[in-house]
Amino acid sequence: MSILESKEKLYDCTFLDLFAGSGRVGIEALKRGAGTVYFVESLKDRAAEITNAIPSECKEFSAVLALELRRALSWLKKRGLVFDVIFADPPYNEGWNKTLVPILEKNHLLLKDDGVFIYEHFARENIEYSTWKLMESRSYGDSAITFFSLNIDDREGF
Repeated sequence: MSILESKEKLYDCTFLDLFAGSGRVGIEALKRGAGTVYFVESLKDRAAEITNAIPSECKEFSAVLALELRRALSWLKKRGLVFDVIFADPPYNEGWNKTLVPILEKNHLLLKDDGVFIYEHFARENIEYSTWKLMESRSYGDSAITFFSLNIDDREGF
């Protein structure tokens, strides 16, 4: 979470934690003042662990979805939810580098116009994207963090 550098960037934001795993990133966002955090974890046992790990004072500001990624995105979209930050840390070497960004591009309405999509991935994987704007990429050993924003000029073409 130091990637967002300051509490001001998280204060009262809406945060989506995809491939939540232990939930550590979303929980840290809550601790730093995020207004609402949605966790998406397809494994039911892990989703239950995330629910149990959320501090009691933060439970009313969070929701844990035990759904596969596409179903979760559809669920969120149907409810008209939009996010300031979408964070994803999918399993490495499972092909997400070719499919995740295009899936999110198709679900672009989930990200606010001035929002940011943060993608943690294997540093040697090339990320495929077409309509989003690459803001920055940073490598940390075998891991990399890539930041995307919406390309507002291309939004009409969605």
